[in-house]
Amino acid sequence: MYLLEEKIYFWLLLGIPVLIVLFLGVLLWKKSTQKKFADLTLLKKLSPDQSVFKSVLKIIIISLALSCFVIALVNPKVGTKLETVKREGVDVVFAIDVSKSMLAEDIAPNRLEKSKQLVTQIINNLASDRIGIIAYAASAFPQLPITTDYASGKMFLQAMNTDMLSSQGTAIYEAIELAKTYYNDEEQTNRVLFIVSDGEDHEGNIKEIAEEASKEGIKIFTIGVGSEKGGPIPIKRNGVTQSYKKNSQGTTVITKLNPTTLQEIASEANGTYIEGRNTSKVIDEVTEILQNMDKKEFEAKQFADFKDQFQWFLAAGLLLLFLDIFLLERKTSWVKKLNLFNEQ
Repeated sequence: MYLLEEKIYFWLLLGIPVLIVLFLGVLLWKKSTQKKFADLTLLKKLSPDQSVFKSVLKIIIISLALSCFVIALVNPKVGTKLETVKREGVDVVFAIDVSKSMLAEDIAPNRLEKSKQLVTQIINNLASDRIGIIAYAASAFPQLPITTDYASGKMFLQAMNTDMLSSQGTAIYEAIELAKTYYNDEEQTNRVLFIVSDGEDHEGNIKEIAEEASKEGIKIFTIGVGSEKGGPIPIKRNGVTQSYKKNSQGTTVITKLNPTTLQEIASEANGTYIEGRNTSKVIDEVTEILQNMDKKEFEAKQFADFKDQFQWFLAAGLLLLFLDIFLLERKTSWVKKLNLFNEQ
């Protein structure tokens, strides 16, 4: 396991291509100027020790040395020991609606992106809880099993889109059914499910499944994303809106937030409905909910004793600069004897 302490210094690597371009420019300028001064045969007689190959090798070595120094500044660290630690927290599963209605832009930038932003911010505010992610439309798909790896959670979250499930529709029933399989501890009492959706449901039976989830100790909290005024569903190509989704009569479909459905689900499963327009309010409410829940002790493996590795890259950079001293643009006598560059 490795850790990059100061990633911002990677931007310094952009100086290397600039350096190479400048070097090539100077090289072309020198050649052009020398041609004006004398022909090639005369130039070789005037400067017999001039080496083009060594000047190219010189810039390569300097670039490698700068790369090593930049990596040294980033300070990569390596975990040398895997420890099993005990943590206390809540198992939190996020079921995120990825149906086409989530493309509506009645809430900026659109409902799905807003949902991903909300869940990302919630994860950022978690301490020792475990998370799981489910994507659902007409069916539900396990995106991420229960884990303490928040970085992976946010990575999978950002990859979610409305094309990941071929069957369209909104089956909250399927999402709740799948979520029940995420909690595998029979004695666990802190089972939490957050359903992030616009509330449209095309299969029904949500009350029954919410009641079943409640009997199994799962508390369901719903987050409504969208507006009750609603908006059309854009059809885009390369990020540009081409048209809007229409029904069989040719009328533009207007999708609206349905808080009633979400409120019913939360009520049946001992949870609450949260309006998702204001991000900070959502975070505050979710944080308060999780803080007031019983914590479960569980084991988690994590790397410890991270050791700095910058010294290896610093030494490599210094060594390359030391080698650069022997790679002047002129042919040194001992290198000339070796004829490493097949020069005449």
